[in-house]
Amino acid sequence: MSADRPDLSVLRDDVRAISAYPVPSAAGLIKLDAMENPFSLPPGLAQQLGDRLGRTALNRYPPSDPRAFKERLARAMGVPEGMSLMLGNGSDELIHLLIQACARPDAVVLSPSPSFVMYEMSARFNRCHFVGVPLKADFSLDAPALLAAIAEHRPAVVFISHPNNPTGNLFDRAVVERVLEAAPGVVVIDEAYLPFAQDTWMPELPRRPNMLVLRTMSKLGLAGIRLGYLAGHPDWIEQFDKVRPPYNVNVLTLAAADLMLENLAVLDGQAATLRAERGRLAAALAESRGVLAFPSAANFILFRVVRPDHVFAGLKERGILIKNVSRMHPRIEGCLRVTVGTAAENQTFIKALRAVIGTSQ
Repeated sequence: MSADRPDLSVLRDDVRAISAYPVPSAAGLIKLDAMENPFSLPPGLAQQLGDRLGRTALNRYPPSDPRAFKERLARAMGVPEGMSLMLGNGSDELIHLLIQACARPDAVVLSPSPSFVMYEMSARFNRCHFVGVPLKADFSLDAPALLAAIAEHRPAVVFISHPNNPTGNLFDRAVVERVLEAAPGVVVIDEAYLPFAQDTWMPELPRRPNMLVLRTMSKLGLAGIRLGYLAGHPDWIEQFDKVRPPYNVNVLTLAAADLMLENLAVLDGQAATLRAERGRLAAALAESRGVLAFPSAANFILFRVVRPDHVFAGLKERGILIKNVSRMHPRIEGCLRVTVGTAAENQTFIKALRAVIGTSQ
């Protein structure tokens, strides 16, 4: 060991062996890699936001339990009467906290695979075993394999992404119901892409005591404020709240979200525009030679090409950043994922994609 370098041996071996979650720079690029809403707030609303944030007391800690805000959020988002909410610094923090609360020795976290990478990462960081059950070739749930895995591993937590990231599809509700009936622990329905899927399990909460619904404000158009929320039976939320840091959601986030609850029509209108653009983008991909695009209920589209690394690099050279998921899982080998952008961004992407594929054939 060098005298001028720290001794890292105190760190966990599994932490030292991995890389940090990669967030590539998008400077100077059309950013279509992170499922963000591409639209800014209207000028008048942006001015209101600035005024409200300017009146926020930055010298004070945020409320540890912002009850009035949570009540407004619950009403706006259709949380059933009698259910409780916990707020998080994005849904990522909530995934970590609920796993942490369930992390008994030898606890298992289970999810279809491929799915959102943070399920597995948070399970491993919390010293839980992760079991990924491969999707079928058409990205649907493999019901026999999934139920067999639940019976064998008795998972403390099951995550179901609805719709699934990175494949974009909604899973058969009948199969999910079988998972809810079979799971010995909690089943988390992750509805991050609700504004685009418009299909929710939230009304089922009172009838499903082992189910939680996880959502984020990010995909709705507020990725920068980092606000997620977990809805479920009060008994669950009371326990998860014990491992939540007392001031995990800052005052600027709460003030911004509170204003946007009064202006949800703006964000809903943007989501409607993106749903329409998703249809046009899917049609353009279907008409592109050398591209196999998959149906999506989210604000992104997964598509397969012959030379994904070449296509990804070629698009980046032309000023467009998408996501290369071709090595993420055997089921999506050869696949790339593009976020639905503005009409102009989508047209630029399609033109560039066809040009890059043309050079590879």
